[in-house]
Amino acid sequence: MTQVSIREAKNKLTELARRVEAGETITVTRNGKPVMELVPAKKKGGINWEGFEKYKEEHGIKEIIGYVSPDFDDPLPEDFLITPLPPVKYQP
Repeated sequence: MTQVSIREAKNKLTELARRVEAGETITVTRNGKPVMELVPAKKKGGINWEGFEKYKEEHGIKEIIGYVSPDFDDPLPEDFLITPLPPVKYQP
């Protein structure tokens, strides 16, 4: 792991960016103490629709049926957050 000062990082940002793109992690320091790390960006996740379709096909699933209550988006009562929950009875 490479360490560089903030001043050096400012002056060599393009070079450091290329090294990080190649997979290197670089620690930036101030007065010899680490303050941040330059790391490669992670690929954003998401739903793998192709994999999902393949899974359905492999398991013989024709369609996924989900249920959402009709009042799902209705506003909550005003006292919802201040109303205490009923006591819970624990049975050992």
